[in-house]
Amino acid sequence: MEHPENDEAYKGLTVNQGIEQPSSVNPYLSQRKRPKRRRFSAGEYVEGIVKGDITVLSQAVTLVESLKPEHQALAQEVIEKCLPFSGSSIRVGISGVPGAGKSTSIDAFGLHVLDAYGGKLAVLAIDPSSERSKGSILGDKTRMEKLSVHPKAFIRPSPAAGSLGGVARKTRETIILCEAAGFDKIFVETVGVGQSETAVHSMVDFFLLIQLAGTGDELQGIKRGIMEMADGIIINKADGNNIEKAKLAASHFRNALHLFPAPESGWTPQVLTYSGFYAIGIKEIWDMVYQYIDFVKANGYFTYRRNEQAKYWMYETINEHLRDSFYNNPVISSMLGEAERDVLGGRATSFSAARRLLDTYFGEKRDGALSTE
Repeated sequence: MEHPENDEAYKGLTVNQGIEQPSSVNPYLSQRKRPKRRRFSAGEYVEGIVKGDITVLSQAVTLVESLKPEHQALAQEVIEKCLPFSGSSIRVGISGVPGAGKSTSIDAFGLHVLDAYGGKLAVLAIDPSSERSKGSILGDKTRMEKLSVHPKAFIRPSPAAGSLGGVARKTRETIILCEAAGFDKIFVETVGVGQSETAVHSMVDFFLLIQLAGTGDELQGIKRGIMEMADGIIINKADGNNIEKAKLAASHFRNALHLFPAPESGWTPQVLTYSGFYAIGIKEIWDMVYQYIDFVKANGYFTYRRNEQAKYWMYETINEHLRDSFYNNPVISSMLGEAERDVLGGRATSFSAARRLLDTYFGEKRDGALSTE
């Protein structure tokens, strides 16, 4: 572009053209060929996992989390072949409201468990996803600074991606892969939003609930459903000026636990205080966890609970497949819009519209063909 200052009217003033601006795109980018990741067979995945190869384990977990049908089929084959090598770990679910210090506590817990008991630790963290973008920060690993670089630890954050049941099933399958890889301690951290606790409780041996003190009315933190699931309750940030508040909160929780029916396990849940940041009281918490494991193994509840969990996930898988089959049916998909309009227009009740859709779906399954009349 010619500069107007170079016009005859501006004698004595000259502006150089300058140089042409380079493209913002690297011209050599297209010439680079990314090496394709080698695809493993089911046998190769299992061989790598059993050997404790973290890279192969990570790729297998990614395979489990994939939504592609071909990946799902391969993942199920890998899981089935890993089953004989699984089941020998202690599974601990860790829950608490956002901000309770779950990630910081897990960092301290993990280091203590590895130092005191040896073995290998896997941390499976379910991270909340955005309802708008479906994205997830997956930042839990950054808050576990010491554990994330420990050679005997494996940390795997997974996005909830709006499907809590789906991610819970995948987390349970990931537990099997981690156990086959030799991890004898599994921590499962929940998103801490209420519903996820039920799913995590159905896949762990010990359910640990983290609470806070000094945030107002401590009884607000006592939610019956979660309290009844907890095998142990711990009050975090019991340090500095907050020690007395933590002790008071612990007494409130102990009193509340007396109001609930005795757990099936026969174990009386304990309430302890600790500081995750300063690593105070960590030993007492894990003494409690191992006392519980010894207690339920002695009375047979440990095996009973694992069997009940396996049965629960069988039915959950059936429910999930039925739901997916229903909504992915092309004829049902075409009828859903009309059914919604009928309900919103007052021409049909919610129940009658649902019944019509279900009758159509099951009629198709029965007859093998669907009439569109």
